[in-house]
Order: sequence, then structure tokens, then C-alpha cells
Amino acid sequence: MTVTDQRSMLDLLNGFVGQLRDAGLPVSLTENLDAMEAVRHIPIEDRDAFKYALGATMIKNQAHWRSFETVFEVYFSLRGPEYALTQSSDGDSELDDLWREMQEASQQGDGRGGAGSLDALTPEEIAHLLMQALMQGDQALMKALARQAVQRFAGMEPGRPVGGTYYLYRTLRNLDLDGMLAKMMEAAAQQSTGPNTGLEQRLEREEFEHRITEFKAEVEAEIRRRLVADRGVEAMAKTLRKPLPEDVEFMHASRDEMVSLRKALQPLTRKLAARLARKRKHGRRGPLDFRNTVRHSLSYGGVPAEPKFKYPRPAKPELMVVADISGSVAAFARFTLMLVYAISNQFSKVRSFVFIDGIDEVTDYFKATEDITEAIHRVNTEADVVWVDGHSDYGHAFEVFWERYGKDVGPKTTVLLLGDARNNYHASQSWVIKEIRSKARHVYWLNPEPRSYWNTGDSIVGEYGAHTDGVYECRNLRQLEGFVEKLA
Repeated sequence: MTVTDQRSMLDLLNGFVGQLRDAGLPVSLTENLDAMEAVRHIPIEDRDAFKYALGATMIKNQAHWRSFETVFEVYFSLRGPEYALTQSSDGDSELDDLWREMQEASQQGDGRGGAGSLDALTPEEIAHLLMQALMQGDQALMKALARQAVQRFAGMEPGRPVGGTYYLYRTLRNLDLDGMLAKMMEAAAQQSTGPNTGLEQRLEREEFEHRITEFKAEVEAEIRRRLVADRGVEAMAKTLRKPLPEDVEFMHASRDEMVSLRKALQPLTRKLAARLARKRKHGRRGPLDFRNTVRHSLSYGGVPAEPKFKYPRPAKPELMVVADISGSVAAFARFTLMLVYAISNQFSKVRSFVFIDGIDEVTDYFKATEDITEAIHRVNTEADVVWVDGHSDYGHAFEVFWERYGKDVGPKTTVLLLGDARNNYHASQSWVIKEIRSKARHVYWLNPEPRSYWNTGDSIVGEYGAHTDGVYECRNLRQLEGFVEKLA
């Protein structure tokens, strides 16, 4: 690789790293240097090898792979050799003969197709050729047919503000891949020399389904390449970029994002527990221990060469969690409870309360099982949290909490209040929070809404927050992690 090529590759990777950081992926300078070293040892023209080399050196969290792959496909969509139609890499004579016959037929027809062109083939011929390519697993022909299918069926127009999903739907609808799977299974059965067992049929179906999935990915890649060519890399990166699991907002997460959040929660709790234990073990250095310093100075002839300090032993706090589980804040409350109980060994005692307009203690649900998910399910289905109509009434819930459990709040207790403080214009009863603060060690409020929404409409978080040690925006796992680390 020449000096010019090296400089060009460096600029290319630096731009890619910038895109990854814009997407929220933590890529350090060291990882950038590792990637530069890795690409020296792989064939640059091999797109998959290039992608996995970059992924192996830049990605530290498996949950970040999907975002990395999206950024990679967009950023490098217009770079590298164009897809080219070649013969089967397996040298399959039947498929080669079929391709050759279609070439000859197109040239003898209206003369539109030149050698190696798919433009002259009818949709029926395209479908037949695609079926054969899928059955034989011919990757090169599948790529060429994906390009042809997008060109024919997607209906893409320059400058048209339509998402790639619409073009993908139009293309796949015209190809009828579901019907093609049945035809492929039938053709495979006819070609078989004997009856296949149930296992053989299932394996064959799974292989065909895998190839169809690969073909769909090729169609998506071609649509993405054309969109990038039309709109530019930066515009498409912003359109296709998906938040990392730790940046997904609790209140707006889709079902798939909720699954990703649950997967990300387990490694997060392990990391937090280890970090908090280390933080407690190696606390800040305390005041000078004069007697201990003098005693150790005897080994230095009375010179205090090695000062000794008193190390504080911070006690584990008691924790009370009071969570609103109504409406859109329910997901936030669930994840916070799951996180707190996953690291409950970092607290001397944890008690949990949930409310809507009524309030109920649910501590026993978590004690009865080690499966936090099961406990959360019981909270959602068995907790007695409705007093009148099931609409949020923070004032009434807090008043009942104080009457029933206020005596249990003490100088070692940290009270954690979870909710958006949207009180449906009921009485706030903020005096309860003031009383709790006078008895507790700390009182914190966690709000899953963006800060700009606070104290708008029926939100009275400012009225409650005036009596707490702080109100924190916790819209995602990243912000929640930062707060919990501070809490313990």
C-alpha cells in the first residue's frame, strides 16, 4: 500500500469513526489504531472481511453490533467495487446453461439486451432465474438479480421523500418470495432420488429460508445504496440510525426495543454491582491517623515517611422505592425496579411501593422469587394500586404512604420517587415530601420525561422537587446507570 493509499485509508476510517461516535458508539483512539493495523492484514476488496475486522477492533459490546452494521452499510455503500454478474462460483453447468439460454433468447427477441444484461428478460424469466440461483446458492447471481429487482419493481425516483421500507415492500411484493419457497421445496422433492425424512425436509427448508433471507438483505443493500447516492451519506445516516439499547427512551420504546433493553440490563447490573463494590471498598482517603503514623515511623528512625490515614467505612444505605406504574411511565418504573433489585446486595434493605391513585407495598413479591421478571409480572397484575378511577393521583398516594409507612423512614433511609409528576390537576400534598425529607437521609426524584416537558400542563415536578435532594432526568438506561452509581 503506497503512502497515498495509506493516507486515503486513514481519512476513510477517521470519517467512519466520526459516524460511529455520532451514533453513540464509544470508539477510542486506541481502537481506531487497532482497526488501522487490522485492515493491513486483510484483503480490502473482501467487504465482509473488512466489516468484521473493523467490528472486532471497534465494538466492545455485542448489543452495539446492530448499530455498527447500519453505520457501516450506509458509510461504505458507495465505496468498493460495484456488484457484477458473474457465473456461478461452483461452476454449476445447469445454471450456466440456463443463463446462456436466456441471454440468447433476449438477443433474438427485441434486441434490448446486450451480453450479460438482465434488462431484456421478462418478469417470469427473472423469477425462474432467481429460483435457480436460490436453489444453487449462487451469491453472485443473487446480487445481480437483487439489483435488477430494485431497478424494475421499487419505483425509486430521485428526490422523492420516501423511506427505504416502502421500496423494499414494493420490490418483495413483486417477487413473491413466499410462493417461491414452496416452489423450491417442490422442485427439490422432484430432483431427490428417494423419499426424504422429516428431518431432511426441515433442514432443506431452513437452508432455502436462509438463502431467501440473504437475498432480501441484498435487496435492502441495493435500495440503501441508491438512496445514499440520491440523498447523501449524512442524510441517510440520520434517517437509518437507530439508538443504542442504553439510549432508547423508556416512554417511547417499541416491543423490539424493549427486548433489547432487557438484554442490556443484565450485563449492566453486573457492571454496576462490581463498580459500586469497588467504590465502597476503596473509598476516599480519610483524615490523618496520627497515632498509627507515629507507630510506623519507628521503622524509619522516628521520621514519618509513610503517613497513615483513617479510611471511612460507609454504611450501606436503606432504600425505599416509590414508583408510579400508570400509563407510559410504567416501563420506566419496571426497569428501575429490575435494576435496583438486581444490585440489591449493595443496600442493607430495599422496600418497594407502587401506586396510581392508590398505593401498595410489593416488597414481598421480590422476596418470594429470584426471578425479577416474575416479580415484576406480579407487580403489574396483583398490586392494589387503584383507589377511585385508576388515574394518577400523586397527592393521595403520597398521603397514604406517609400514614402507613412514614414511621419506617429514618436517618439511614434513601427514598427514591419515580414518576413524571403529572397529577391530573389533583391536590399535590407536597407537604408529605417535605416531611419525608426531614426524616430521611436523602430523597431523590427520577423523571422519565425530557427536562423541557417538566412543569408543563399538569406536571408539578417542580413543586415536589423543591423538597428533595435533586430531580434527575432518567429517560434511558444510560442516565439511570449514572444515577444509581451515584446513589450507592
